Amino acid sequence: MLLKDKVFIITGASSGIGAAAAGLFARNGAAVVLGARRERELAAVAAAITASGGRAAILAGDVTDPGYAEALVEQAQSRFGGLDGAFNNAGRLGSGRMVADTPPEEWADVLATNLTSACLAARAQLPALVARGGGSLIFTGSFIGHTATLPGMGSYAASKAGLVGLVQAIAVEYGVRGIRANALLPGGTMTAMAGEAATNPGAASFIANLHALKRIARPEEIANAALFLASGLASFVTGTAMLADGGNSISKV
Repeated sequence: MLLKDKVFIITGASSGIGAAAAGLFARNGAAVVLGARRERELAAVAAAITASGGRAAILAGDVTDPGYAEALVEQAQSRFGGLDGAFNNAGRLGSGRMVADTPPEEWADVLATNLTSACLAARAQLPALVARGGGSLIFTGSFIGHTATLPGMGSYAASKAGLVGLVQAIAVEYGVRGIRANALLPGGTMTAMAGEAATNPGAASFIANLHALKRIARPEEIANAALFLASGLASFVTGTAMLADGGNSISKV
């Protein structure tokens, strides 16, 4: 029960890493407020949590909307009495076009979803954490834009690199108030965002081979890393870009 009596917001919670984290955080004692675009899928995740005796609330919306970030915090406060942390996990890849072929509107949309939304979330969440005397903010980054990248990932890489800088700024500004901020950088993970790797054995094998462990992560494995950062086990960990990448960043064979 690493999060006993804590309240956490989790975005991108309708599937993949976010859904896995929602169940894991709830099993460890947290009340969770779940956000994503797809209300039906969110409701299913929350129903599974409540059926197991956990506490969950949902609010569907768009993380690029400043009002949505504020509404999630209000939900945490009105339903569960406050906020102790957030796993800001929502994101998107982009179309896979090369930099010179990426339309300005796609660049803007990827950065809005992956980076600007993180700032909007932090703006809404930080005052609530200050009111609680501290807490933990986790943002899903990527090894892409940090230790490596792939062709067609320019906007994604830029957005995730910027996220690390944002995390460092939050950690420095709010550490004195008991708030920790960290970026969690997964390697290849078997989610809907994995695209062709989720359905094409050849693509899956290629991506798996990029990792020292020679496999792709399960969403639950990345959720475990998020739980560590959210919990008191990481009480002296802040401002980091923590890799949970299966050795992707150090594997050359």
